[in-house]
Amino acid sequence: MNTLDAKRVLETALLCATQPLLVRELRQLFHDELGADTLKNLLESIQQDWQLRGLELVNVASGWRMQSRPEMRDFLDRLHPEKPPRYSRAAMEMLAIIAYRQPVTRGDMEDIRGVTVNSLVIKQLEDRGWVEVIGHRETVGRPMLYATTRQFLDDLGIASLDQLPPLETRGASEGFFDQLAVAEAADPAQMQISLDADDMPAPVSDEPFQGLQPAGQPVTQDDHPAGTTQ
Repeated sequence: MNTLDAKRVLETALLCATQPLLVRELRQLFHDELGADTLKNLLESIQQDWQLRGLELVNVASGWRMQSRPEMRDFLDRLHPEKPPRYSRAAMEMLAIIAYRQPVTRGDMEDIRGVTVNSLVIKQLEDRGWVEVIGHRETVGRPMLYATTRQFLDDLGIASLDQLPPLETRGASEGFFDQLAVAEAADPAQMQISLDADDMPAPVSDEPFQGLQPAGQPVTQDDHPAGTTQ
């Protein structure tokens, strides 16, 4: 199979996939005749091919996926004008603390924020699939240790925690809360995060986050049914 045909096969599989695909899964398209390095080169070539289009190929924690570019969000939102779910500033602060300080206990979060942690807020993050318990700290009471999930990385459109924006300056955490928007993979409508400004005290000054851009909307099989073109 020549390079052009191989790229067409990969593009078709990625556009029709309902979830990100790992390289080992994509190799099955070619009966493992193409090596992992060859496939990665083909995927990078596809990324270049789609640079000027409304969709982009990205490598997230769960694999490779096609998604809409962030600049397309305003247009796509017109198809789904429903109000997005609301997340409190407290929830976003705790999510940020977990993301940058993980693994952390509830006590760690309370020490950083200076206020008592509401268990319902943690449960909200767990229910969303962004946070999970990964163990217990070997200390009095063996408190649970929280960390972010692969779903959290996927929704941010990044492959690893190393790709989170660096902690650069104090007092910049509002930039993180204002920019954080995620794509709801199970729903064609994009989900953006709104904050209740009066819900909790001002963001923690020593947890700055800058430059985080919203992930695009993943392309699902319903968006591109087999045998059709968009």
